[in-house]
Amino acid sequence: METDPRWADTAVFVEHYGRDLLERSANCVVVSGRRGGATTLAACVVLSTTRLDVNGVVRRQLGARKASFAPMDTATGETGMEYGGITPIGLPEGWPVLVDAAVVDLPYVLVGSGRRRGKLLVPGKAFAELPGAVVLEGLGVA
Repeated sequence: METDPRWADTAVFVEHYGRDLLERSANCVVVSGRRGGATTLAACVVLSTTRLDVNGVVRRQLGARKASFAPMDTATGETGMEYGGITPIGLPEGWPVLVDAAVVDLPYVLVGSGRRRGKLLVPGKAFAELPGAVVLEGLGVA
């Protein structure tokens, strides 16, 4: 679905298009896990009503000593996508895609399209079938 790039960020998007969309929207966040000299980039998909458990679930799943949100230039440079529109579909090969179980449980989910000018409407269960996908309980916390 095409949207105005000015309204790509989740909070602004739901204010403009309807607050009822918040319950069916997900965010895709690029994280960086580090252990020793090695860095692993991963995408995490959580409902927009939750926050990503970076220091708990993400860090443990990546086997990292430290995990954090990837810098914007890293996220956009490595994915080839626009900040505010990153999607788990079409990521670089070999990337882990960590998906909150609550996302998979929804019939349909709105998520970024790779560009700020659109959103994708995806069946929740399709996220579990993405290359590198791991479905995790508690990835998104209230």
